[in-house]
Amino acid sequence: MPSHPAFERRSGLRAGLSLALWLSALLVAPLAQAQDYPTRPLRLVVGFAPGSTTDTLARLVALKMGESLGQQIVVENRAGAGGNLGAELVAKAAPDGYTLLLAPSSHAINPSLYPKIPFKTETAFAPVGLIGEAPLLLVAHPSFPANNVRELIELARSKPEALNYASGGVGSPSHLAMEVLRSSAGIQITHVPFKGGSELLTALVGGQVQMTPTGMLIGLPLVKQGRLKPLAVTGSRRIAIAPEVPTVAESGLPGYAVTGWWGLLAPAGTPAAIVTRLNRELVKVLNAADVRDRLRNDGIEGGGGTAEDFDAFIKRELVKWGKAVRDSGAKVD
Repeated sequence: MPSHPAFERRSGLRAGLSLALWLSALLVAPLAQAQDYPTRPLRLVVGFAPGSTTDTLARLVALKMGESLGQQIVVENRAGAGGNLGAELVAKAAPDGYTLLLAPSSHAINPSLYPKIPFKTETAFAPVGLIGEAPLLLVAHPSFPANNVRELIELARSKPEALNYASGGVGSPSHLAMEVLRSSAGIQITHVPFKGGSELLTALVGGQVQMTPTGMLIGLPLVKQGRLKPLAVTGSRRIAIAPEVPTVAESGLPGYAVTGWWGLLAPAGTPAAIVTRLNRELVKVLNAADVRDRLRNDGIEGGGGTAEDFDAFIKRELVKWGKAVRDSGAKVD
């Protein structure tokens, strides 16, 4: 029996209303979730051991953002595979804003360095914000003949393959920073990789190796104690806490600039409203005078900006470090 036109119109209207209500619920649910967020403690994963620069920054950010959000942020160290173990944990976590990753610049190096990573770096995360950037400090044993990069280059050219440098491992920022320097200057320097920073610094202070690029937090105290001497900073400009130390670019290699960085990531699919909230709270923390001074005293230039800014930044870093890895020939099995 044919349906009456009026009945069909009413049925169609009800179906349309049901669809509209369903779509509205889909749109409203994440917004309501973001308005209530957070209702329980958060987890901030660090892919490196306690005491590292990344870990130190994570604990500062966790403390300050926790106060701002009104919920505790617990730092969880999952060291291993150059930070990939911690990153995998976050990549596979529920995208609800309760599991975050504090990622260093190795996050942009690893996709080119490791043949297999159990997640896709470009799509597995929702960038939240840039925490800060910092150059490395190129330091040498006090007995090393060169006192700056210009003298280092001259020495390397006069004694091919007689010089060596230490790094925190194949493909680490310290390794690639020196490989970019070596390649740009056209010199040969032997690479001596170590498994950890403490072992590396013990060898350097003891004179078993000649030089290394290291983090400001680690290198500057040893320089002030006279146990190491500074040759240059790897950034594009001098830093306020060591203004007497020239950049690599101004002391023998124009155009050279390599910096490390740290940022906050969430799993891909985290609601945009939650990402925006986290970014707003991160920027608030970074703009606080005590945090800004703390970062500056550690040689770190505070970040900030939007989540979209950080997303674009990571994409540029993936390209830059990918080229550095390919040029160096570095790989990890």
